[in-house]
Amino acid sequence: MSDAPALFLDGNSTRVRCLIFNAALGPLDYRVPAGMTVEPGSVVIAPLGPRQIIGVVWDADRLPATEVPEGRLRPLLKVLPVPPLPAPLRRLIEWTADYYLAPLAAVARMALSSNAALQGGSTVTEYRLTGKEPGRLTPQRLIALDLLQDQQATIRELSEIAGVSDAVLRGMVNAGLLEPVVVDSDRPYPAADPHFAAPDLSEQQAEVAARFVASVRAREFHPFLLDGVTGSGKTETYFEGVAAALEAGRQVLVLLPEIALTETFLKRFEARFGVPPVTWHSSLKSSERRRAWRSVSSGAAQVVVGARSALFLPFADLGLIVVDEAHEISFKQDDGVRYNARDVAVMRAHFEKIPVILASATPALESLQMAEAGRYERVVLPARFGGATMPHIQVVDLRVEQPERGHWIAPPLVRALKDRLEKGEQSLLFLNRRGYAPLTLCRTCGYRFQCPNCSAWLVEHRLSRRLACHHCGHEVPPPDACPECHEPDCLVACGPGVERIADEVAEILPHARVALVTSDTLTSPAKAAEFVEMASNKAIDVIVGTQLVTKGYHFPELTLVGVIDADMGLEGGDLRAAERTYQQVAQVAGRAGRGEKPGEVLIQTRHPEAPVIEALASGDRDAFYEAEAEARRDAGAPPFGRWAAIIVSSEDEAEARDAARGIGGSAPRLDDVLILGPAPAPLSLLRGRYRYRLLINARRSTELQRVIREWLDPLRFPPGVRVAVDIDPYSFV
Repeated sequence: MSDAPALFLDGNSTRVRCLIFNAALGPLDYRVPAGMTVEPGSVVIAPLGPRQIIGVVWDADRLPATEVPEGRLRPLLKVLPVPPLPAPLRRLIEWTADYYLAPLAAVARMALSSNAALQGGSTVTEYRLTGKEPGRLTPQRLIALDLLQDQQATIRELSEIAGVSDAVLRGMVNAGLLEPVVVDSDRPYPAADPHFAAPDLSEQQAEVAARFVASVRAREFHPFLLDGVTGSGKTETYFEGVAAALEAGRQVLVLLPEIALTETFLKRFEARFGVPPVTWHSSLKSSERRRAWRSVSSGAAQVVVGARSALFLPFADLGLIVVDEAHEISFKQDDGVRYNARDVAVMRAHFEKIPVILASATPALESLQMAEAGRYERVVLPARFGGATMPHIQVVDLRVEQPERGHWIAPPLVRALKDRLEKGEQSLLFLNRRGYAPLTLCRTCGYRFQCPNCSAWLVEHRLSRRLACHHCGHEVPPPDACPECHEPDCLVACGPGVERIADEVAEILPHARVALVTSDTLTSPAKAAEFVEMASNKAIDVIVGTQLVTKGYHFPELTLVGVIDADMGLEGGDLRAAERTYQQVAQVAGRAGRGEKPGEVLIQTRHPEAPVIEALASGDRDAFYEAEAEARRDAGAPPFGRWAAIIVSSEDEAEARDAARGIGGSAPRLDDVLILGPAPAPLSLLRGRYRYRLLINARRSTELQRVIREWLDPLRFPPGVRVAVDIDPYSFV
């Protein structure tokens, strides 16, 4: 509940200010009718013209005043049956909108992320298989029977799972193959037990865990940077902080960067606390989102594990926030409200007055700098748990050890793969490029397949027989002949993707069991869990994967990691390229040798003298970060300076260009601000919109948001032009 007084009505009119979920409107004032009670944070239905719209009653003194006379105010229609958004969450919404230059209502909408949850308690009818012996079955019913084992959901959700129509399933209900089950939408989740399976911690782990427990019990804001090498048991230590929060009857939020990591984490959580936590991510069914949201807002959900959007859930009594793999760039949202969940998590902990733990084996330079400045407390786990050792790292110079023509795996890595297969051990090959090949062209005329909606090549996906754009999702089947010169059978794949590497492994090791792990193959938590089970049971010999395999997985028999192209991340205009490459390769290297057997990592590169490659080979992380920090300091780049981007787009190229030039022409002239551009974005056409960018570099002390507001607010653009501001950008395409 809010800490602000409720506004009661006893026959007199009361004026309240509401955030209305309409992108074109700011806050509006309404009248509270007789008999209705509202307070700041109350979720209401308000009239807007002839329509009814959801809004949130806000603290009137924190929003701009309106000038509508009292007599013209329209009454609120209804208070929705959910707890008001708590004051700490309202302050977080205000801070996020202010810092990231986003509309306040757009941020507030993220807290009300389940419309069904706002309608109050109810029951829902779900369906499950009866186990009745079927008679003659149509092919579609056979498919449904196979795919719906152990499933219980609504007809619509079951039809999506089985890939059949609602009519097929309703026919199965009439035939007695499916039965209805009435379920309470708000049924409680099983309770986690903080004492269920207390771990046997090492001395170092116990010291770190004790710091977390003490901070949770103190109920004060305290940011921690948990800096531990891969395999050091970071999860076990922060689980003790989770246990302390559970003992105190308070809620916990754990943020993960990838849905694919969720199932692995859930098993570890259940082993420690006896039950799985509540999950929150985009793959949830609508009924699951509704139940989770209402459970969080009532305080019944003890621990929530979710993607970045879980950060804005309306927790009733939050006691601890954990951001796992806190360096991951997927915590930064690149559309809509362009926030960084890592940084917003720290601010939520600040407003809630609770500890927050940022856990990583390769922390972001910004986080390390905050620790050095004394803003975060850095706690270190320098050794692997249980006596396991860090893997031996070897650099393979591709200029000397060249792969066979048309191949991508160099001879030393081929020999290592064969050796591991003979020993019955597992190997992992990493290449952060989905599909079979990044470019397909005609060997006769040189025609290249390009996306019609984006300035990007179409990527060949041989397994699914499609050419796909990884930016907008456009897909076409590979043609039999060149569209330009009409020559048949002339298309050639250029460069490797993971599918091509998997084919090469099958050629080198014809008897090996190969698993391909990308966002194309692990499309749900269930598929991720299936992969983990197969790898853990040694049903896989070689894993070939993208960045999905660089974090979170623990396979004791995996002793070899091969990085196919360590130079790929250093290409292009990414200003954090070296740091990202270091983090990615160090994380994937950390998958090797996590059990009793020693691990080995082979890094293929054409630039062994590059500082980031030398740092990986020597294991000297501190030297790399010091050099990177010095380079950033000289360039005025984060964390020593500020960056922001202004992205201008339109379906009309001339309109986008003119708008960008108009912004550039009105740019402020300030000593502590450097403005670059406008220029066409590296990805100058995206989803059918032409894009121009301006990059702003400012000193740390600059009030950057104020500068940008005063610059852009007076400007007006044609209806087809969009102007987006990205504070602390991570993407430069």
